[in-house]
Amino acid sequence: MRSWTDLFAPRQLIGHCTAVEVFREILSEEEAHGLSDLTRTAFVYLALSLDKMLNYNSRMSVWMSTREIVANTFNRHDFAFCWSYAEMASLVDDLGYDWAVEQTTKCIGELVKLTGGGIEADLLSHVSSAARSRAEISITCGSGDNLTHVADASVDVVVMDPPYYDNVMYAELSDFFYVWLKRTAGQVLPQLFTRRLTDKENEAVANPAKFRDQKGAKALAGRDYQERMARIFEECRRVLKPNGVMTLMFTHKATGAWDALTSGLMQAGFTISASWPINTEAEGSLHIKDKSAANSTIFLVCRPRQARIESDASYWEDVEPLVASAVRKRVSEFQSGGIAGVDLYLASFGPALEELSKHWPLKRGTPRAEPASRKRRKQADIFDEVFDPYAVSPEDALEAARREVKTWRLNQLMHMRGKDDLDPATSWFVLAWDAFKAPVFAYDEGLRLARAVGADLDSLVGRLCEKKGSDLRMWDSATRAAKGSLGAADGSRGMIDVIHQVANQIRTRSVECPPSAPMAQI
Repeated sequence: MRSWTDLFAPRQLIGHCTAVEVFREILSEEEAHGLSDLTRTAFVYLALSLDKMLNYNSRMSVWMSTREIVANTFNRHDFAFCWSYAEMASLVDDLGYDWAVEQTTKCIGELVKLTGGGIEADLLSHVSSAARSRAEISITCGSGDNLTHVADASVDVVVMDPPYYDNVMYAELSDFFYVWLKRTAGQVLPQLFTRRLTDKENEAVANPAKFRDQKGAKALAGRDYQERMARIFEECRRVLKPNGVMTLMFTHKATGAWDALTSGLMQAGFTISASWPINTEAEGSLHIKDKSAANSTIFLVCRPRQARIESDASYWEDVEPLVASAVRKRVSEFQSGGIAGVDLYLASFGPALEELSKHWPLKRGTPRAEPASRKRRKQADIFDEVFDPYAVSPEDALEAARREVKTWRLNQLMHMRGKDDLDPATSWFVLAWDAFKAPVFAYDEGLRLARAVGADLDSLVGRLCEKKGSDLRMWDSATRAAKGSLGAADGSRGMIDVIHQVANQIRTRSVECPPSAPMAQI
């Protein structure tokens, strides 16, 4: 597929192009009489309705058998290859274009309610009638790092759903719609569609494609994201009142993404005052189904940092116990609220970063050794930086959070003192299954979990798991037996060897084990 037309079957393409032609014919007729602001707005909404039909009539829109409906093109956040496709009947009454226009109308009505129009009187009882009449909404199409139209210290609340590091390449996906919108909405608002395609160079995402011809593209993409988010947060800090609040939501399995985001936050002069995990993904969503994915989002409440009291702790060694204590206080609350698996680790990042940001900036009293991973990736050469053994980063707080959750979960799973009674290799294997709920997960996350339990991941690869690209694949007892890596039955190298020896004996001797039993997984 080398052009956007290739994403549509011939009859789909004829239907969509005819819709664009009709749109432009109607627009020309209205322009002959002069377009009012209301009519101009109506045409923009109509263009969005046509785009909704595009989303359900392409070679990438599939049939969702579980709900017996047509799934949209971006049911996943990518351009996924599809063996077959489904399409919506365009001209059937109450379906097709009728449905698309109705859906757009429904959204407009909901937006009106959200802005105060039609909201029940009791919800606005605290707002004076004069204030309601003065209420205005200004929508600006611009960059978040350049809010020149907003005055200093003039905003009470900033609410942001920032890009999730490298999760979604928004601009690349938006081109699917942009090439059609410029031929519809672009006739009404040409100033918004001057580019041939969407702007990918200035997008705040960690996109290695921006640096594809450079050494260390992935690391450079991460640094680019951190710097861009820092500039956006700096602008938010400038326009926010001294007692204002910024709320942002974020989720990502990779702690490098959290490190980049929170580094930008604290660099911009914010402190994190509260955090809450909220389940935001449907269990059947293709974004998380059968994957070691997070299905909750962490909401962070941030406030402008006030001058720090001189007596506050300024060394990481003093603050680390406070971080651990903050996580311990919240982890049981999160679990009782239904947060589990990898989400429990992610939820713990919130209180850890809260405590860290209260004491920022920090330094170490005792130097640390240079991480082996940093030497291997040679990021110092890429960024031309000298390793600082006294530096502290958000990653330090995240490591402390993982250690606390690890101890908490081991105590629950094994009914023993997690720090003392379970060897590192077995702790890692048990917690990996508990956290990721899948046999395949990111190598980097497996490495961080290994650090939390004191295990050497390199020694576990080829013994308990294998590395496939950037992922790890866990081995069950049968796989380990087939590869000759079961280990000694006396448990001299770890309790997991004893467990797998027993499980393999059960399998080879045909001892029945119900599929739902824990033994089926090991």
